[in-house]
Amino acid sequence: METETDIIVLGLGNILLQDEGFGVHFIKWFSENYRVPEQVRLVDGGTLGYGLLDTVTSCKNLLIIDVMKADDTPGSLYRFTRSEMEQRRPAATSAHEVEFVDVLNKADLMDQCPDVVFLCIVPQDIKDMKLEMTPIMHERFSDMEKLLLKELTAFNVHPERLPGA
Repeated sequence: METETDIIVLGLGNILLQDEGFGVHFIKWFSENYRVPEQVRLVDGGTLGYGLLDTVTSCKNLLIIDVMKADDTPGSLYRFTRSEMEQRRPAATSAHEVEFVDVLNKADLMDQCPDVVFLCIVPQDIKDMKLEMTPIMHERFSDMEKLLLKELTAFNVHPERLPGA
């Protein structure tokens, strides 16, 4: 078990599937452009599924950066609480398929689930096996940055923009 942190910002996604890797790419970019205070951890969660359970249960507040499949314009941004996200969750397609919400449910069973907010973006392409995201996703980094900074400000956390970033 990890030591408890106030806030974890968790980037999720598969970088092999083009825009699906947005959360991972964004966390890397954010960590190269900002210094966060010690009560905040930036985590590349990739596609670790249940491997993230210790991370999830080691914080009070969890901010998740991820893509969201939606019938909307690619690059559209959304903010959801956990309960709002679960209301929109599609039915599972397989009992073997682990989605991140299943990790949160497991944390609930352990009575160790943090408060959760999802910051999501609608991808343009998640079917092609490419390491590079589509241009619209890169263009939306600054908008996701604003959303994340707003969330952190609500916790009275103000990351420091690094010189030259």
